[in-house]
Amino acid sequence: MTSRLDRPTRPQSVVAPDPTVRWLAVFALAIGGFAIGTTEFVAMGLLPDIAAGLRVTEPVAGHVISAYAMGVVIGAPLIAALTARMPRRNLLLGLMVVFTVANLASVFAPTYGTLIAARFIAGLPHGAYFGIAALVAAHLMGPQNRAKAVSHVLTGLTVATVLGVPVASWLGQHFGWRSAFGLVVAIGLVTLTALWFWLPGMHSMHVTSPLTELGALKRPQVLLALLVGMIGFGGMFAVYTYIATTLTDVAGLSRGMIPLALMIFGVGMVVGNLVGGKMADISVVGWLYASMIALTIVLAAFVAAAHNPWTALLGLFCIGAVGSSIAPALQSRLMDVAHDAQSLAAALMHSAFNFANATGAWVGGLVIAAGYGYTAPAAAGAMLAVGGLLVLTVSVLLERRS
Repeated sequence: MTSRLDRPTRPQSVVAPDPTVRWLAVFALAIGGFAIGTTEFVAMGLLPDIAAGLRVTEPVAGHVISAYAMGVVIGAPLIAALTARMPRRNLLLGLMVVFTVANLASVFAPTYGTLIAARFIAGLPHGAYFGIAALVAAHLMGPQNRAKAVSHVLTGLTVATVLGVPVASWLGQHFGWRSAFGLVVAIGLVTLTALWFWLPGMHSMHVTSPLTELGALKRPQVLLALLVGMIGFGGMFAVYTYIATTLTDVAGLSRGMIPLALMIFGVGMVVGNLVGGKMADISVVGWLYASMIALTIVLAAFVAAAHNPWTALLGLFCIGAVGSSIAPALQSRLMDVAHDAQSLAAALMHSAFNFANATGAWVGGLVIAAGYGYTAPAAAGAMLAVGGLLVLTVSVLLERRS
């Protein structure tokens, strides 16, 4: 049964009654998520190649990843607020144009500085695209399938970890790192074509104003929902950031098995995202509690599971599945509490996840540097998940009181 806390604050009309139109539109949006997910993660596996190609050290080349993340954090709220009155279809097309051009600039970047600039610009549309795409998909599919629609958009991102990133990495290793970004450009062009032909005009979607969107930052429930993601989701990244060394030094896997292990993690993310979408449509708050409790358990269990190769791979699958299952519910929660400022709130969720990425990596690095070993990030990640649960509980209690 759906509780009062799970009901949307405002009904959403379905503007594309034909199922074929709706699913083609959502599929087009998911292709864009696939492109963004590929470019976000592929640089991590090609850092040595980028460093050698640009004649910088690998730690310096790592700033390419930071530049992209900074673009996400800055671009999400800025674009969502400033484009509040822009038709949603035109906005999504414009965001994908910027994304594709910026990745094309990455292909031809002559120097380290120009690559940094290109990666920063490529990150700007990330959060706004996913935020607006989630709202569009939910609007098309109707309130009864809202979280499921969001999960289908995010499926593009999770599938990228299974297919897009390995293919782009293979291209980068055999034909130079620039070819990996060339693949992203090609996917971006496919996305633009799909959006142009399959995405309806969305004229009936509610539009607001920049001031209305910025008003989301004054809503305690919006800030608390974002804080749940910033803290609770960090547990998954605490493990993922250091998973290669954990699997080789602790579990005893060979270096050649690492790509397969990462694919297993990606498959877990795909499964968890789809299951999370279905469960969140039943109860948003209920599934947030269930998935975050499960994440706490699997992270804590990974401390022991990491010492055996088979249990380590199983644990990695479970972490990917449970962690990604949180996203559709949290996106739906933001839709519920944002009222008229949904564009900004939806985009900010991806800023929160990127913040969680940085936080998880930082916390995991701290416990490793302190000498607790490579299983310690999982223990620290479990504590982060508990922190997210505490924030969620505060949010629910405050909402019930009001």
